[in-house]
Amino acid sequence: MTTCDADGCERTAAVRLRIPWADDRQVCPAHARGPATEDGVVPEPLPGREGEWP
Repeated sequence: MTTCDADGCERTAAVRLRIPWADDRQVCPAHARGPATEDGVVPEPLPGREGEWP
């Protein structure tokens, strides 16, 4: 399991954020919610973690 890419977060990553102007990030659902609402950002559930992201 991959740890969330957010600084200081120890949770398991469940979402890949595809960000056109930056590197993709793998984050936990809590850290995905805000950025996932930005125009151009595409949130994608990680394989096996689909149930954690609506």
